[in-house]
Amino acid sequence: MTPTGPLDGIRVIEVGTLISGPFAGRLLGDMGAEVIKIEPPGAPDPLRTWGQAELDGHHFFWTVHARNKKAVTLNLRESNGRDIFLDLVERSDVIVENFRPGTLEKWGLGYDVLRDRNRGIILVRVSGYGQTGPEAHKAGYASVAEAASGLRHMNGFPGGPPPRLALSLGDSLAGMFAAQGALAALYRRSVTGEGQVVDAALTESCLAVQESTIPDYDVGGVVRGPSGTRLEGIAPSNIYPTADGSWVVIAANQDTVFRRLCGAMDRPELATDERFSNHVARGRNQDELDDIIGSWAAARQPADIIATLSAAGVISGPINTVAEVVEDPQLKSRGMIADHWDERIGRNVKGPGVVPVLSDTPGTIRSAGSSRPGQHNDEIYRDLLGRSDAELETLRSEGVI
Repeated sequence: MTPTGPLDGIRVIEVGTLISGPFAGRLLGDMGAEVIKIEPPGAPDPLRTWGQAELDGHHFFWTVHARNKKAVTLNLRESNGRDIFLDLVERSDVIVENFRPGTLEKWGLGYDVLRDRNRGIILVRVSGYGQTGPEAHKAGYASVAEAASGLRHMNGFPGGPPPRLALSLGDSLAGMFAAQGALAALYRRSVTGEGQVVDAALTESCLAVQESTIPDYDVGGVVRGPSGTRLEGIAPSNIYPTADGSWVVIAANQDTVFRRLCGAMDRPELATDERFSNHVARGRNQDELDDIIGSWAAARQPADIIATLSAAGVISGPINTVAEVVEDPQLKSRGMIADHWDERIGRNVKGPGVVPVLSDTPGTIRSAGSSRPGQHNDEIYRDLLGRSDAELETLRSEGVI
């Protein structure tokens, strides 16, 4: 049988809602893990109704975010529900949750209880501020985490308000670090036989991608702020207007690449001009250099600019909308615009492919998000856990599943 991916044979239980924890679950599922998504009876994950497009009353964030997951309903507040959960824990490798810290403990499902049932279980916990510290008890959202971590302060233009990206970036970053932690813990378990807790915070995930901001402040007192469409001191690396009113990105801040750019613009003398001859000089004269490149670009069509620079070995590209992205031949050739069969509407829905691509055991998209909560109750509770039809009927009537 062809493996579903490098994590074929790994079973993940996902509890929680919306983006951060479920994104970690999605990443593990993309790599071939069996992911069992738990939702409380009568209280489905709100993400089922998220997304800006609507068709026949359905939304489509769920289609992609919950792909490769089996949906079951289970009430963890009930003792019978907790018993079933622990039976699942015995047969699983990883649990992913993104509740406020202390929630599992309140339900009698802290890590000590989970580990008593399965010494190898790995508990991945995603929260706003982490499981410890003075702010651990607080709920967290991506918008606040991006701001509290300093990330949002660097977005926008100098003197203006710090805008947010039109995505929940902090949630996705935390989900990625959580998945990374799960993989590291799985490897360590292969050495020791023991599971452990993976503690990923939204704030810390936003902090972790901030390059040299902390050492720059520590050593030089530099507080990095917003720089609009460019990075201060990194030149040229900016967006430039073109003849048709659109913009292109040109990145030629490395000395060798800058010389190629000068040649492509028929301005070879700029490469030896003392204002631009090296990285430090270009950073000091960034505005003047941007004006020169901007004037050159403004007289040309974007496709001509990109073709000319590409031929010269200069990195450049368009600023695409999703309408261009889904038709991008490079992305399509690598399976990065992928179909998801959505049972709710009886058609394929496009979404991102599996990243990264592995040569021998690539990840796979085996299903879109489930069409309804509890869709796989029978498969999991009867076939995996061995519950009888009569038991399942009783559990349904009691509101446990």
